[in-house]
Amino acid sequence: MRFPTEDGPVVSSVPAFRFDHLHKTFRSKDGGEVTALHDVGFAVRRGEFVTVVGPSGCGKSTLLRILAGLDHASRGHVELGGREHVGPSRDIGVVFQAPVLLPWRNILDNVLVPAQIQGRDRAAARERAMHYLQLVGLSGFETKYPSELSGGMQQRVGIARALVNDPVLLLMDEPFGALDAMTRETMNLELLKLRERTGATIMLVTHSIPEAVFLGDRVVVMSPRPGRVTQVIDVDLPARTLDVINTERFGAYVSGIRRNLNAAGGLDG
Repeated sequence: MRFPTEDGPVVSSVPAFRFDHLHKTFRSKDGGEVTALHDVGFAVRRGEFVTVVGPSGCGKSTLLRILAGLDHASRGHVELGGREHVGPSRDIGVVFQAPVLLPWRNILDNVLVPAQIQGRDRAAARERAMHYLQLVGLSGFETKYPSELSGGMQQRVGIARALVNDPVLLLMDEPFGALDAMTRETMNLELLKLRERTGATIMLVTHSIPEAVFLGDRVVVMSPRPGRVTQVIDVDLPARTLDVINTERFGAYVSGIRRNLNAAGGLDG
C-alpha cells in the first residue's frame, strides 16, 4: 500500500499472495479430526479486490486467519509477494468481525495501537493515523471514545487501525455483518472509495452473495465443509454505485453463485 496517494489501485500480474494445495484439519475434543479446508488453491494479483463467499463453517475465516499468519495450514503452502509465508507480518492488516476497540483509549490512540506494538516512530505513525481517519470519514473524532461512536463508525476505526502501518494487504473477516442494512451499504461504498484512494490489495470474507458481487473484482465461491474452491468468478460491472444492484447483470452474477452453492449443498445468505 502506498501512502499517501490519489492514484487509485494498481493491478499487476505479480501475485500479492497465493494459496497452493492448502489443507487444514483440527483436532476435536473427542480426539477425532475435522477437515476445515481441502486442497484450496488460488492467487490474487496486486491491487485486486477479491471476495470469498460460502456457507457457515466452510473455512472462510480459517483461510483468512492462515493468510494473516494467525493460524497454520496442515498441508500446502502460502506465498506472500512470491515468498513462503508462515507467520504474522507487518505487511498485513486485518479487520475482524468486531472492531474490538479499547474503551479507555480515544479514537486516535486506538488507531495507533499496532504502530506502538511494533515500535514505530510515533510522529510518523500519528501522521498516518490522522490520514487514514480522514480517509474513513472520521476526521474530527480523534479525541472521542468508542462508546461515543455508532457501530459503523467503530468499524471505520478498525479499518483505520488496520491501515496505520501501511500494509500491502488488507484482510477483512465479515467486517459489516453486524451492521444494519443501510449502514452496511454505506460502508461498502466507503470501502470502495478507500480502495480507490489507497491502491490496496483486499480480501474480504462474507456470507452475503450480493455484497461479494458488489465489492469484488473476483468472487471466490467455497463449498460446505470441508471448504474447497468450487468457482472463481470475474465480475465485470459498470461503476460500483448502489444503482448497479438493480441491474440484470448484477442479478445474473448473484443468481449464478446461488445456483453453485445450491448444487454444492450449502446456500447461506
